[in-house]
Amino acid sequence: MNMRLALLLVVAVPVAAACTTKAAPPPPPPDVLVTPVVQKDVPIVSEWIGTLDGSVNADIRPQVEGYLMRQLYKDGQFVRRGDRLFEIDPRQFRAALAQAQGTLGRAEAELARAAKDVERFTPLAAQRAVSQQELDNAVAAERDATAAVAAARAAVDQAALNLGWTAMTSPIDGIVGIATVQVGALVNAQTVMTTVSTVDPIRVTYNISEHEYLRDAALINRPDYATTVRGPALELALEDGTVFPHAGQAARVDRQVDVSTGTITIRGFFPNPQNILRPGQYARVRAATEIKRGALLVPQRAVSELQGGYRVAVVGADGKVEIRAVLASERVGDLWVIDKGLRPGENVIVVGLQFVQAGMAVNAKAAPAPIPIPTSVASADAVPAS
Repeated sequence: MNMRLALLLVVAVPVAAACTTKAAPPPPPPDVLVTPVVQKDVPIVSEWIGTLDGSVNADIRPQVEGYLMRQLYKDGQFVRRGDRLFEIDPRQFRAALAQAQGTLGRAEAELARAAKDVERFTPLAAQRAVSQQELDNAVAAERDATAAVAAARAAVDQAALNLGWTAMTSPIDGIVGIATVQVGALVNAQTVMTTVSTVDPIRVTYNISEHEYLRDAALINRPDYATTVRGPALELALEDGTVFPHAGQAARVDRQVDVSTGTITIRGFFPNPQNILRPGQYARVRAATEIKRGALLVPQRAVSELQGGYRVAVVGADGKVEIRAVLASERVGDLWVIDKGLRPGENVIVVGLQFVQAGMAVNAKAAPAPIPIPTSVASADAVPAS
């Protein structure tokens, strides 16, 4: 009997101990960072690849044939209109000018003699001392001599021009390129010796799609579009990622859509006072093509993509998570415009999104930085009025 009692006591003790053990407490809600949905008018910025070129490009070609004697500039320097660039051997042209001047002198002497004959024969013909035929011949000779003087003067002018063209000057202000010929080379009118480009302002050329053109056709085709005052403001992002500090202006639109690419060419101009931009550079051209009124904005990191759709995690007033499908449209800087699925002021998760599920309670904390609203030259004020 005592043995049975002992066994019962041994079994009862663990059972009693198990009954007194408490269940483990649930884990605390995970910490997440949230930011409110912002409602604001924002510019919708489009971007294209553009090519830079001089606003004016002048190929320097000789007007006369001859041997190049001197290059009078340093490759790549800035030159003013009228600055001398090259000199062609002028000796043969000086000789041609002197010869033309001599011919002019003889023609003027012949004209003076013919004029004297007419002056002398006129009264004699009236007195019938000479025949009318002789007077007519004298008058004709004077006219021939007058024409010969005019031709000789034109030859002198041409010879002087040829001599002047041996000193080749820049027709514009701009940056002059590296010379393509060396001193001693025989050059002629087919020789492009260098090119001078006006780079302040500098021209940017880019192409917009036919869809973009049709969207803005009413704006583009208004009578005062093609001016630097009324064209939309442009921003230039350079190859190193920096944004050019001066805003540009769209100014010219081509007459046709390129049938091979389905695009239409736009040209804009940027001030370039330090000559930083050079012809041939590639850059990204940006412009605000429209203003989205009352747009709802969330950071891009708050939006996740799943099977072609977009979702955000919203923390309600009760601290619980709601996974909500949204309709996302344009990106504005680091933000995403949400067209449907959110309301202004709702809190969306930006950090910790991967750890939450629908209905889960979370400990929501405000993100340290508010949603940054992009500011650039392609702003609301930059969109031209239609």
